[in-house]
Amino acid sequence: MAKILVVDDEEILRMLIRDTLEDMGYEIDEAEDGPSALQKLEEASYDVMLLDYMMPNLTGIEVIDNLPSNVREQLIIIMLTAKSQEADKQRVFEKGVDYFMSKPFSPMKLAELVEEALNAK
Repeated sequence: MAKILVVDDEEILRMLIRDTLEDMGYEIDEAEDGPSALQKLEEASYDVMLLDYMMPNLTGIEVIDNLPSNVREQLIIIMLTAKSQEADKQRVFEKGVDYFMSKPFSPMKLAELVEEALNAK
């Protein structure tokens, strides 16, 4: 089953996502900020990264900017954000984000998006 990295500074949201996706059989790892995410991406391989846009230390965009190209090539990135204006969406897609989901969101809708993304890979 796919391995997913959940990167968000909100612990409750990470727990909700973890519970939902683990129930579906996915292996979940978590990072509370950008630097932690980059470290985990150096240490392990993931199929999907669920990435918050606005975090302390490094934003989601800065995390993407710091991804090694070999990691980026094999990683599906789903941006999770409260920033849902068209200009924000355009910016994240220009940075190489594969999918975009606005907060707040239904955990089941997120699970469906993860399944869709993995099936399209």
